[in-house]
Amino acid sequence: MRQGREFEDYVARRFMEATGKKVRRANAMFYDEKHPFMLADVDRMVVNENAGLECKTASPYLADKWEDGRIPLHYQLQCHHYMSVCNTDAWYIAVLIYGREFKYYRLERDEDMLADLIQIEEDFWKNRVQAGILPDPDGSKLADRVIAEYFRRSVPGKILLAGFNEKLDRRQELSEKMAELETEKRLIEQELKLYLGEAEIAENEQYRVSWKSVSSNRIDEKRLKEEKPEVYKQYQKTVESRRFTVKVA
Repeated sequence: MRQGREFEDYVARRFMEATGKKVRRANAMFYDEKHPFMLADVDRMVVNENAGLECKTASPYLADKWEDGRIPLHYQLQCHHYMSVCNTDAWYIAVLIYGREFKYYRLERDEDMLADLIQIEEDFWKNRVQAGILPDPDGSKLADRVIAEYFRRSVPGKILLAGFNEKLDRRQELSEKMAELETEKRLIEQELKLYLGEAEIAENEQYRVSWKSVSSNRIDEKRLKEEKPEVYKQYQKTVESRRFTVKVA
């Protein structure tokens, strides 16, 4: 959280330097009076202009997503959501690409996009949130977290597993293929480590490979439990989770 705030401040300052504009913190959560389910926690508002500013950072590996004036679609939608909630004419988006460059863009209010976005959000609010129906899974890590949070604890017992045999067969195929690919990947890494030997870095015009010594401090739990059982017990914490497994019957 702290690092995120610090980078946000830095990007906002760079935006002011590059444009000569002034920005301020909103220090409030906005909501759309016509659509109360639409909220906005914005980074900055632009002074003396009916516009806001979204501050972003990006990995250099994703720099191509910002080339030739392009803005990733999900960020365009985010800024249009803010325009709707805050009733602004435009929204700026500034991005710091780590180790490379700083860029900023101005997004003009697009009424057609806003109408579509509001309809999608309203449908999601009414037919998913209020109805208590989870969105369809999409394979993302976020979907994993949502499902785990929604179904935190299991109830002892069994239910009939119906209609999943074909998908479970496919899962088995994918697991085997992934294991093969992981073995091949490890083999390449092992060959590279043998090539490096004691060297930290090897590079050419296309790649840079590093294998550096790293030191870290860790608690010796076994020793702590044996020598200071009362201290170990004092700081021991029970964490509940659900373990997902698939076995062939």
